Amino acid sequence: MIGALATLVVLAGLCSGCGDSASYANADRPPAPISISVAVTGERIAVAPSRVGAGPVVLLIANESGRSRDVTLTAAGGGRSCVPDDASSGPINPEDAARISLRLVEGACEIGVADGTIGPARLVVGPERESAQQDLLQP
Repeated sequence: MIGALATLVVLAGLCSGCGDSASYANADRPPAPISISVAVTGERIAVAPSRVGAGPVVLLIANESGRSRDVTLTAAGGGRSCVPDDASSGPINPEDAARISLRLVEGACEIGVADGTIGPARLVVGPERESAQQDLLQP
């Protein structure tokens, strides 16, 4: 009986030593995505909000003009762009909408139309927003 108990204790000790002892970096989540509304009319482009922090965003674009539009994001006035590469929505039909998900970096962008017939709106991107690590019910 004592031999069986001793064997059980030795086996338990050996099994407790098994397992992965490697650790990993528990990186914070990125900031929660925010929505930016872009309205394109026949005369102008409106952006709300026009100032945001860097991180993931969803551009909600409404083409309220009477013709198809291709909305673009480009660097503003030779400064640092808020997108790594210029971005484009592709053609948006009249009275239609588009949704674009992208990650903005600190800088400034002009939101305009590809044919340049409407003056661009300016979007200013500040430092990165806080992590969504402690926000509950986030994807």
